[in-house]
Parts: sequence; C-alpha cells; structure tokens
Amino acid sequence: MSAMLDQPETPPQTPQDPAGGESPREKFMEFLQLPKLDRRGWALLAGLVVFVWLSTGFYKVQPDEQGVVLRFGAWVDTTQPGLHFHLPWPIETVILPKITQIRQMQLGVAPDGGVGQAREKQMLTGDENIVEADCALLWQVKDAGKYLFNVAEPDIALRIAAESALREVIGRTPIQSALSDKRREVAEETQELLQSVLDREGSGIRVVQVQLSRVDPPSTVIDAFNDVQRARADQERARNEAESYANDILPRARGEAERIRLDAEAFKAQTVNLAQGEAQNFTAIYKSYVQAREVTAWRLYLESVDAVLRKSSRVIVDSSGKGVAPLAPFLPLSEIRPGPDSLHLREGLGK
Repeated sequence: MSAMLDQPETPPQTPQDPAGGESPREKFMEFLQLPKLDRRGWALLAGLVVFVWLSTGFYKVQPDEQGVVLRFGAWVDTTQPGLHFHLPWPIETVILPKITQIRQMQLGVAPDGGVGQAREKQMLTGDENIVEADCALLWQVKDAGKYLFNVAEPDIALRIAAESALREVIGRTPIQSALSDKRREVAEETQELLQSVLDREGSGIRVVQVQLSRVDPPSTVIDAFNDVQRARADQERARNEAESYANDILPRARGEAERIRLDAEAFKAQTVNLAQGEAQNFTAIYKSYVQAREVTAWRLYLESVDAVLRKSSRVIVDSSGKGVAPLAPFLPLSEIRPGPDSLHLREGLGK
C-alpha cells in the first residue's frame, strides 16, 4: 500500500489523432497564439488599428437632418448637412434627428377629443369679456441640439408657451375685433410673441404658422351674446341710415341755400344797376331840359305819345287832310291806364 503511494503521478495524456497528427484542441490553441512579429510589425499593426478607429469618426448629415455631437454624453456641437468628423466612440457620438418635418399642435382641444377642458380654453378679452379660442400651431425644429438638451419635454413646454402667448394677445384685444376683423392680426401677434419667448429660452423651435380655427363666446351664454350682437347690428344699421340721410339732405340744403343767396345777390345787383341807370338817364334828361326846355319838353311829349299810341289797335281817317296825314292811330282812352311814364310827363309839362 505504501509502495503504491510512493509512485509518482503521471500527467494526463491528451488524446491524439488516431492518424498520428495533432488533436483538434492543439490546433485551436495554436490558432489562438499571436503571430511572432518584430517591432516594426507591431507598429504597423497598431497604426492600422488606430486608422480603422479614427475612420469610424466620419459621418454624413443628410439635407433634412442636423448632427448633434455628444462628448461623453454631453452636447458639444450641432452640425449642418454635409460630411463631418467627430472623435470616435467612446469619446464622441452623433445623433441625426430630422428637422424639416412640419409638426402640428392643436390648442384648446382635449387630447382625447372630449369636452372636459372647456374652462381651460376660455380667455378674457381686452374689454373684459370671455371667449373660447381654438388654435392650430405649425412648428418645426430649428436647432436640434437646443431642442434635445435645453428644454425638458419640449412638446409640453411649447404647448404652455403657446397658450400663454395666445391668452396675452386675446387679453389686449376687444371681443368684437377678436370675433371679426382682427382674427388674422391676433394670429400674427401670437406667432411673433411665441417665437420671441422660444428664442429667449433657447428652445431650438421655429413657429411656422398660427391659425385661429374658432373664436366664440362660451356655449352657455352664446344665445344671449347673439341677441346682443343683433341689437348692436340694428343700432349700427340705424346709425348708418341716419348718417346716409344726413349726408344726402345736408348737401342739398346747403346747395339750395347757396342758390337762393346767389339769386338774391343777382337780383340786388340787377336792381341797383337799373336804379343807377334810371338815375343817370334822368340826370341826363334834366341837364338837357335845363339847357333847352322847350325842345326837351317837346321831345319828351313826342316820345310819350309814341309810346302810348304804339299800343293802339285802331286808326281813324281825317278826310279834311289839313296838316295831318290821311291816316292816324285811334286811341281808346277808356282802355288806357295812367302809368309812371305819364305821371313823369305831366310833371315835366307842368314845369
């Protein structure tokens, strides 16, 4: 028994190929052994490994993308479309998000399409009225790095900022303007205000368009509001009709007054001119009468008789023919009424 313990142990023998060659295990271990290279060979091998490692740092950004470079997980740069290089993994990595896609967000509507958020979309106008506004927001990513790393949950932040901007603009706009002719201006002001807030916060978001889809009074008071609007429309219509009537009658009255004034001035000028002419005529006759009384009186007599007899429609015949023409006008004295000319004639002859 002790003799058996004293015998040296023999190492286990590896199985050999029955054909006398090496066993598969020996071949596998021989394959795993590194090749025997000199110093230059190891340097070339190391250079090849470094070259392959550095070549993994080249990346291409497509036209609809931006490259977000992360260094040990922290954002360090944003690259534009084209071929770029970054330090290979694990030092730096690249994220390539899409930025040209236009995204849409609906404000004032519950995500599930319900009506439980009616109070959330109610807004106070500039004249202290309440309206409900629904708004569609179109936006896209402007800077992918800022969008991913500057704002936590950017979609929620964008919704809150858009609702705040819309409430601010509605809050300084009268209800009539918000319901009618100022809807487009409200949308444009909301877009400008929202974009300024997003740029100030460095969100990396560009607001493409803001569309007001609905601006109405609350459904609980819309009937009364419509009655008020109809009353205001009737008031505006009555005011317009009154202004139209005033614009029609006043110019005509002013024109009629101007015509009467011009007629009066023309009558005044005519009367004054006639009076002045008659006065000048009388003065000229008087001067002639002073210089030759008999001749002037006889001329006045002949002119008066000529004027009177010119109106006669009958003639008489003097058969004697003594000192007169065979024909003479017949003057019916019963049809003659004394006029101002005859009175002047009598006064002149009396003198």
